[in-house]
Amino acid sequence: MSTPAAAPVVTTVTARLARLVEEVRDVVDRGLPPGLTAYLVGERLAPHLGAPDLLTARQCEGDPDHYRQHILHAEPDGGFSIVALVWLPGQRTAIHDHVAWCVTGVHQGEEHERRYRLVSDGVAARLVATQDVVNRQGEVCGFAPPGDIHRVWNGGDGTAVSLHIYGADISRLGSSVRRVYDHRTEER
Repeated sequence: MSTPAAAPVVTTVTARLARLVEEVRDVVDRGLPPGLTAYLVGERLAPHLGAPDLLTARQCEGDPDHYRQHILHAEPDGGFSIVALVWLPGQRTAIHDHVAWCVTGVHQGEEHERRYRLVSDGVAARLVATQDVVNRQGEVCGFAPPGDIHRVWNGGDGTAVSLHIYGADISRLGSSVRRVYDHRTEER
């Protein structure tokens, strides 16, 4: 499945989204290690998930060809971005890792995830599936490189919407993906 092209930064910001931006900014400006930053950002995101006044209807629109990315905010100094990803049933990412710490929270529906570990025998590397997770509305997870290899998809029957907060400027980069993995995998 193809990765969506970066959308322009959305100009419509709800009052709740503006509060979330301020809360995330307060955490990011502390300059803490990436793992701790992700954890604290996740704590700020969780109370907003599922709130009807967080996103506009347009920010929840999907695309029949691939999951859709709506850039909601990009910090002027590049410190973080907030993105809504909209998944129609069956849409998924490639196996990938990220350029920076990331926090995801499910706003609507559910998001399925398979996590991987890269192992090497000194000659060849392969991915080993380590965990399958179903994140439901209101649930948050966070991670920081290295060790952030996963695939995400909508395994449900309806539209899924998740908020992703990245420690990078996604409006400039176009995506949070650092590397896509084509390695042979071993399922659990």
